[in-house]
Amino acid sequence: MKILVIGSGAREHALVQKFLSEPGVDRVVAAPGNAGMSAQVTTVDVNVADSEAIADLAEQGEFDLVVVGPELPLVNGAADAVRARGIACFGPSAAAARLEGSKTFAKEVMAAAQVPTASAVTCTSVEEVGEALGRFGAPYVVKDDGLAGGKGVVVTDDRVEAECHARECLAKGSDVVVEEYLAGPEVSLFVITDGSAAVPFLAAQDHKRVGDGDSGPNTGGMGSYTPLVWAPSDLVADIMEQVARPTIAEMARRGTPFVGVLYCGLALTAEGLRVVEFNARFGDPEIQAVLRLLDSPLAPLLQAAASGQLADQPDPVWSQDAAVCVVIAAEGYPGAVANGDRIFGLDEAERIPGATVIHAGTARADNQIVTSGGRILSVTARGNDLSAARERAYRAVTAVKVRGSHHRNDIAEAASDGSITVPQ
Repeated sequence: MKILVIGSGAREHALVQKFLSEPGVDRVVAAPGNAGMSAQVTTVDVNVADSEAIADLAEQGEFDLVVVGPELPLVNGAADAVRARGIACFGPSAAAARLEGSKTFAKEVMAAAQVPTASAVTCTSVEEVGEALGRFGAPYVVKDDGLAGGKGVVVTDDRVEAECHARECLAKGSDVVVEEYLAGPEVSLFVITDGSAAVPFLAAQDHKRVGDGDSGPNTGGMGSYTPLVWAPSDLVADIMEQVARPTIAEMARRGTPFVGVLYCGLALTAEGLRVVEFNARFGDPEIQAVLRLLDSPLAPLLQAAASGQLADQPDPVWSQDAAVCVVIAAEGYPGAVANGDRIFGLDEAERIPGATVIHAGTARADNQIVTSGGRILSVTARGNDLSAARERAYRAVTAVKVRGSHHRNDIAEAASDGSITVPQ
């Protein structure tokens, strides 16, 4: 099988690494890729916002499967363009990707499918935002209705901060979604689907805030871990019954079947499961941890989903180990960052047993690996439990040196020490 992976982040590097380990995969190409991917596979420059350019690349390379990683090309219709050339593509159509591209649309689908979620109001003016904030009260949850690179959400007790975020969204032409606050631990579940059949992966937890103890602004994600040792044993089954299958069925009923991975972001509240958000692709950094525990092949599963044959595939095989991912971010992230700083210690980090370094914002310059984005690396480790995985991950993080870089020191700590509780 020849696979083309679209994207340049840690999510795509994790996919590339997994595909390379599988006997049925003959060739992997990444477009545009990053420094980590270019050391392992051929990389080709492509504008991920140009759907026809992606389709041209897929056709010219005679690929058997195209896997579209990021949300932007999916919302823009990359999967439609690839499928129009007769090539299997893992990723939803532009119409189905609206589940991520518009939070208002996602709320409409959930209402039709009777999927539990937070109460919300879509606002088109500052006045409407003010009314909604007053209705729901603090903590205030304010979301950009469209794509925002994982940083379009503000959760705050400060009404002025909430209003400022809403004004910024409105000023750039986006609607604003104001929601009730959902109290309880958050969970991420990836569900592979061909539009009908559905297969869940392991549940994981992301750490969104930039600082230890969930302090500071939201980011694209500062780390993740799996499994959720604190979660109810029937959690995945409940999510499939209450959220994933009804949503997939509703999308099919609308004539826009969802093919790809449905990312279910949820909160476990005292009232039960509630959807925080849907995404139309694998979450980063959760997938970096989850794939470390997938002991069966990924490529045939994604190809079956892309070709409508998922029901014929055996269930994934999962390790009983644990995996922890820690993101190393550039100075200033999640704000403006400078590129071009040299990265040291990568080989030393890779020598830590069970650890691997997944690249995100990296590039090559003068035969050196340098920074080229806000989230630089995802240092991921596998161990026989969360404590062992954490120790290995942080030992590898310590080996990496980048001027001004920062990371959280508490990824999976609460899960490891048993201090996470589910509201009753």
